[in-house]
Amino acid sequence: MTLPETPASSRRVIALLRAALALVVLAAVAYQIIDRVRHNFFAPGEYFAYFTIQSMLMCVVVLAVGGHLAWRTTRDTKLFTIVRVSVLSYAVIACAVYNVLLRDLPSVPGYAWPVWPNEVLHVWAPILLVLDWALSPGRRALRLRASLWALLYPVAWLVFTMVRGAITGWWPYPFLNPNGVNGIMGVIVYVVGIALVIWLIAFLGLLLAKIRTRQLPSVVSTPDKVSA
Repeated sequence: MTLPETPASSRRVIALLRAALALVVLAAVAYQIIDRVRHNFFAPGEYFAYFTIQSMLMCVVVLAVGGHLAWRTTRDTKLFTIVRVSVLSYAVIACAVYNVLLRDLPSVPGYAWPVWPNEVLHVWAPILLVLDWALSPGRRALRLRASLWALLYPVAWLVFTMVRGAITGWWPYPFLNPNGVNGIMGVIVYVVGIALVIWLIAFLGLLLAKIRTRQLPSVVSTPDKVSA
């Protein structure tokens, strides 16, 4: 069945909600920066090197683009679907790693991260992104192997982080420090485990999109051919 030329009202509601979430995430990042500047603790090269910060800034872009597509079109593009599920997997893994490994660690001497931005970036934004993916109409059904694209950015980030850490001695997360208590083998275990979880999140996201698309009679259910 041919899709309608104008987006359904539900797509336009989603567009507004995505715009609102993008503004909240951007406000949380801005508040953190302002707070660190106020306490003379802002080092841009370190702050913007955090995986969470980079992934949340990507979320802002994806939410903005996704809001535009939802307002103007009936379906997302293939490229946007791949980018969106990838960024979703980064947000979810940031949430999981923070709450499992980092939440109870002592603050850096002389500075404590402000609470509400931390909760937005590490808890509420990831949860809302998952709900957006699960409930929003207009996703494309892609081949599941397209989930492998989600590993591209984390691998690049990891290579940069490890090289930089070896040169400067600064590590954004303690479990990446090969000189820590777990040694290089501990780093390898964490990295491989996190990479597998990122891929699994993207895989499950595309699987859900495929299932949901097939359940909608108004959307063509044949998956688009996107190779990994």
